[in-house]
Amino acid sequence: MIKIKKRWEIPESEVTPESLYRQRRNFIKSAGVAGGALLLNSFAGAQASYAVDGYQKKSISLDEEITAEEDATSYNNFYEFGTGKEDPKENSQRFRTDDWTIQVGGHCEKPGTYSLEDLIRPHALEERIYRLRCVEAWSMVIPWIGVPLSSILKTMQPTSAAKYVAFRTLHDPLRMPGQQRSVVPWPYREGLTMAEAMHPLTLIAVGMYGKTMPNQNGAPIRLVVPWKYGFKSIKSIVSIEFVEAEPKTSWNMILPDEYGFYSNVNPEVDHPRWSQKKERRIGDIFKRETQMFNGYQEEVADLYDDLDLKVNF
Repeated sequence: MIKIKKRWEIPESEVTPESLYRQRRNFIKSAGVAGGALLLNSFAGAQASYAVDGYQKKSISLDEEITAEEDATSYNNFYEFGTGKEDPKENSQRFRTDDWTIQVGGHCEKPGTYSLEDLIRPHALEERIYRLRCVEAWSMVIPWIGVPLSSILKTMQPTSAAKYVAFRTLHDPLRMPGQQRSVVPWPYREGLTMAEAMHPLTLIAVGMYGKTMPNQNGAPIRLVVPWKYGFKSIKSIVSIEFVEAEPKTSWNMILPDEYGFYSNVNPEVDHPRWSQKKERRIGDIFKRETQMFNGYQEEVADLYDDLDLKVNF
């Protein structure tokens, strides 16, 4: 049987050798950064909810530079910790994510409350380099570490009645001070069609840049849907529900004429208040042309063959 690699897979020769990886781990341990079996990230106040180690690289071949880690972890949209781009890093450092659980329900055979370990451990972690584009016309290229969402959802055994997957972020104004303001109807909600959720590009991420997910980037577990605008990649997930009807999503609830359910990156559909034809990569001075589906048209365009993307934006 001949296996044809997907466009986002890299050759085995580029996977980090285990011996080099072990050397790195030993160095980290000797430096006091890691304790026991858990790899802690370097951000004060973050908890080691999941060990990010032993992952395989499986990346899209991008002829683009990876965004500097400092930029990717300092310039964020995460309104649960404030509306300014620097607010999430500043206001999330005491956010604790140990003992995290995810409630799974709806049309599936295995509903219940899952710990992060129970949800992730049965699946092999991968590193994938994806673009993340925000609706304000800025973008980043980030090495995420996680598990294909489809692998996780299959273990829940969704029934034929499940047409969509709905997600919800933690609602805890004491731990997430941005929720003390009515910026959006808390808790934050997002959703995907089952076809989108089961697509191999859709990732559940628990880390980035070889480290456990920083608080400001959505610790301890977030969604990454690289062909959609960034707000679809919901952070700090506490609920996954299989539903029959299109679920309500936060930005669509607030501004339905500006933020549609699908929110695919589409340079031909402008936001009512600004153009989406160009984007600025964080760290760059000049803008570049926005790519249809954020550059993943070959992989995902067939998901929308029957949709008018200007109507179903």
